[in-house]
Amino acid sequence: MSEPDGRTPGDLTRTGMALKHDREWDYELDRIKEAVEAHDATFVGLQFPEGLKRRSTAVAADLEQLFDDDITIAISGEPCYGACDLDLDLLRRSDVFVHFGHSPMKESDKIVYIPLFSNVEIEPIIESAIEELSGPDVALVTTAQHMNRFEEMVDQLEDAGFRVHTRRGDERLTHTGQVLGCNYESADVPAPEVLYVGGGKFHPLGLAMDHPEKEVIIADPVNNLVEVADPEPFLRQRYATVHAAMDAESWGVILCTKIGQRRWDIANEIVKRNENAHLITLNEITPDRMQHFNVDAFVNTGCPRITTDDGPRFPKPLLTPGEYEIAIGNRDLAELQFDTFHGTW
Repeated sequence: MSEPDGRTPGDLTRTGMALKHDREWDYELDRIKEAVEAHDATFVGLQFPEGLKRRSTAVAADLEQLFDDDITIAISGEPCYGACDLDLDLLRRSDVFVHFGHSPMKESDKIVYIPLFSNVEIEPIIESAIEELSGPDVALVTTAQHMNRFEEMVDQLEDAGFRVHTRRGDERLTHTGQVLGCNYESADVPAPEVLYVGGGKFHPLGLAMDHPEKEVIIADPVNNLVEVADPEPFLRQRYATVHAAMDAESWGVILCTKIGQRRWDIANEIVKRNENAHLITLNEITPDRMQHFNVDAFVNTGCPRITTDDGPRFPKPLLTPGEYEIAIGNRDLAELQFDTFHGTW
């Protein structure tokens, strides 16, 4: 993801030592300084998501003023779309590696995660969402950028008479109630409705597909919008892509080399079972990189968001592993599900 949760810089803040060049954001320079001193670090790597890269040099400049000339600070220029997408070359070289904008996913003593939380008021959108909820049982989920207000959300719903069900998903998730674009296990609770607090349509669509037995209510505090997630248009688009791949005779199976997206077992199993499938390793899965391969269709074992959000831009049908099984006749079209990641990496 680029800007965390699609927000503008003025929408986000944290408490602690502020960046002098940017009073709206807090990059927790004090915590970074402590980590550098604890490791006697001489080389510090900084990684920013795409929407924050323009602020990277200002962060580096302020950090440099905290240390003597023996510290080298390097900024990763590689694309970064989530906590699963670490710059491994810079990580290996660094004594301390600082990843901005996402919650921790990979446990490592040398990695410092600096999440950025939203300061958007939550109470008005929860009040509006309450009018759409049937109750009395509701599952509550949100993204990392709103976890600082999660207890406020719970309290407001409970004060309105709802029984709020929350849980933490598997090891990829840091917080109770948190969802990722590839993991919706936090909604696995005994409630017929899910209240998703956050921006965008990708997460609630994933929730609706991963939990078809539940109604998903979107409460977007930035755009002040409350609506029911409707996965039908999205499903029709995916059905069409799967149908287009049913006549494919040759396949490119993409193994993403990003550290948090390497599903080697899945990619290898597909290639072993299909003599017309070819394993292709890619770090950045983009339409221009795919156009050079002479195959009829692709299977993406990396981030599902690439397939679902960007799929129509690719020159050949791009399927998830589950959609591939439907296209080759191993599963029925009615079994189409959202692709999710589970476990540690």
